[in-house]
Amino acid sequence: ENNKEWKYEGEIPAVIDFYADWCQPCKMLAPTIDKLSKEYDGKVNFYKVNTENEPELSGAFGIQSIPSILFIPMEGQPQMAAGALPEVQLKKIIDDNLL
Repeated sequence: ENNKEWKYEGEIPAVIDFYADWCQPCKMLAPTIDKLSKEYDGKVNFYKVNTENEPELSGAFGIQSIPSILFIPMEGQPQMAAGALPEVQLKKIIDDNLL
């Protein structure tokens, strides 16, 4: 549990959206995440983690506020972004760091 070194073993980069059903900014972000998952289909895997249902997973990633989005490249360290970022900013992070 205290292992801070972890290696992503997916075949393509990933984006993880940490959210909760009661979170209004999360609800605003959801359609954008869905759109991006279609746009980057086959290039980036998108996952959603409900922090209410998965508190241990949220804790393992140090989630303290939602929405939080974890960008996981094939090589290098993951990057976390907090808040409901606009689509253009999310695309820039994906294009610059994951592809």
